[in-house]
Formats: sequence, C-alpha cells, structure tokens
Amino acid sequence: MNYNEFFKDSIKKLKQNNNYRYFNYIHRIKGKYPICEYTDKNGNTKEITVWCSNDYMAMGQNETVSEAMCETIKNTATGAGGTRNISGSTVYHQELEETIKNWMQKESALVFTSGWVANFTILSTLGEKIPNCIIYSDAMNHNSIIEGIRRSRAEKRIFRHNDVKHLEELIKKDDPNAPKIIVFESIYSMNGNISPIEDIIKVAKKYNALTFVDEVHAVGLYGDNGAGVAESLGLMGEIDIIQGTLGKAVAQVGGFMASSKEITDFVRSFGNGFIFTTSLPPVVAKGATQSILHLKGAKQERTQLQNIAKHIKETFIKKGIPIMDSDSHIVPVMVGNSKKCLDMSNMLIEKHNIYVQSINHPTVAKGTERLRISPSPLHSKDMVEKLSCAIQDAFKNC
Repeated sequence: MNYNEFFKDSIKKLKQNNNYRYFNYIHRIKGKYPICEYTDKNGNTKEITVWCSNDYMAMGQNETVSEAMCETIKNTATGAGGTRNISGSTVYHQELEETIKNWMQKESALVFTSGWVANFTILSTLGEKIPNCIIYSDAMNHNSIIEGIRRSRAEKRIFRHNDVKHLEELIKKDDPNAPKIIVFESIYSMNGNISPIEDIIKVAKKYNALTFVDEVHAVGLYGDNGAGVAESLGLMGEIDIIQGTLGKAVAQVGGFMASSKEITDFVRSFGNGFIFTTSLPPVVAKGATQSILHLKGAKQERTQLQNIAKHIKETFIKKGIPIMDSDSHIVPVMVGNSKKCLDMSNMLIEKHNIYVQSINHPTVAKGTERLRISPSPLHSKDMVEKLSCAIQDAFKNC
C-alpha cells in the first residue's frame, strides 16, 4: 500500500466535497471582545467581529479570572505533573470539584481534561461495567456521546430527536429488569433546540432508568445560578448524571460530571479516560473555579445574552434570512449546500469583517449545512444590524 497516496486522496476527496476544515487564525485582543484580529493566508491582519465563539459569556475577558490565574501561576508549577492518582491532584482540583458539586447541587463532582473526554469516559465506563446495560441515545447526540456508547459495547437504542414517545416505545420492547441509561443533551448546539427534560425524566422513573444529561451548551447561561437548563426548570435533583464543559461559557478547558458519591466514585475508579490522563494544569483549574463563581451571580449578563439572541432572531426573520427554529441563544442560519456555506463564510470575513464559521458534514447531515450564530452579552444591536446586512449580501452573491 502506498500510504502517502492514500492520505492525499482522502484529503483530496474532503476538499472536493467542500468538507475540508480550514483554520481561521484569530487573535483575541484583551478588552475588545467580540472585536478580534484576523490574519489571512497572506499574513495580512485586520479587525473583525466574531459571531461564532463558544465563549458565550465573554469570560475569556474577565479581569478577576485573569488575576486569579496570574497569581496561581506565580505560586505553583505550570503543569499538574501527572495523572490525578500519581502526582497531578492538587488543592486547585479539589477546590474546582467542590465548586462544581455545589453549582450542580450534587453530592460529588469529577473533572476531566475536556467535555469530549468526560462524555466518552463516563458512558464507556458505565456501559461496559454495568452488566447487561442498555443505553438509549437521542439521534442528535454529540460525537463524544456516540463514541462513548460505541466503546462501551453495551446494547444501544437510538430514539428520534426529542421524541419521548419513540423513546418509550423502544424501552417497552426491552427486558424490564435490564439496567438502562437514557442519554440526551439539554441544548443541541447545531439546531439550538432544547430537549423535553421533564418528559424524559418521567419515562426514566417509570422504567427505572438512569438519566444522563449533557449541559455543555447551557452551563453558565440558564438558571438562577447559571447551572443549566435543568436548573431553570427546577429539575436538577431529578437528573442522575449532569455532564458539562469548562471550555465554553466558563472559558477555560476541561469537562466535568456531577452526580451521587457512588456514581462519581465508580467512574473515578474504573474510567480509563480519567485514570490514565494527565490532569488539568492548576492554573486552569483555578481559572475555572473563579469563572464559575462569577457566573453564578451573572444574572444581568445572562439576560443581556438572551435579549441579544432574541433581537437577532427578530431581525433575521424581518429580513427574510432563513433561521432554524431555535429555543435557545444559538441562531442557526440554514444554507443547505456545503460549497455555498463555505463561500458565504469566506465572503463574510473577507468583505464584511465578520466571522461566522460554516458548519458542514460530518458535524451536520449533508444538505443541512448552516452558519451558526452564537452571540455574547457584549454584542450590540448595531453589530446585529451589520451582521444581518452582511448575511443578506452573502445570500445574494453566493
């Protein structure tokens, strides 16, 4: 086999199908977000407005968090020094897990190196170790969930997206005594829609199933304390396992789970993705803790975010821009063609100084390619007007 030719041909096919992933090099300027500096392929730089960051609450610009991280780096090592069970467990990790536990109103919490690793490790461990376990997964669940279930080798059932009736139909067909886990997300980031959490919980209780909710795109943004959609609905106590990220609204890196002492300790003790991975740097753990403490009291910023998201939707509808039906702060603009979606994204950044990344296959299904708008509390109505006019121009010319 000619290995290099195989790799080259594979990349060539990606490019031909307009699914090759190009990086846009963005420099975030302290104190100016969402205005950032963009460097093109020729090395030219200019200021742009970013509309597709997952730093939803602009915590990457928070001065208190920056100061806490700078102080930590002065007082300790740059890295953790190893896995948690060897030499990488510090007071900073303990403090972070205590903070998350209280935030999620659970008995215990565990921190991972990313949200992807958290999902993969939790689900692969539970599915593999619980005898005869059956996992019921929403059809739109994230890649990390899919890969975790696949790695577990547990029996799996896929229910139609947000279709609780179909979920119950599938559960009814299985052994009533078999252990069961229902896995879903609170907010689906590519569609922006919110899951029927209360109805899923009812099915879980009826059939003695554990509930696992991915709150990655909700933590920091929903609920009185920003703990997520389940908190906003008063249902945190009804969920068995809450998974989240430190890499979006918290604006650091890492993931977490919050659950009972028994479930958390089980994953800590048997989860290979946790046991054999170097832990987060102490400075990141401290930054995440400080960010969460701020987010718990950031009611005004959460209101500003929801107001600007609502304004975007109203403006786009008024101007005939085809947005998908979204219940959340995420505003997906449907394009439906991979090349046109990529061309529109390029035109927005080159001509209008606006950055909105194109979302193509395999992140979304072919024929549903889209531009995904994710505002922050720092985006203004003037910025929304410029964005809407630019997208209109992109649709017209592409």
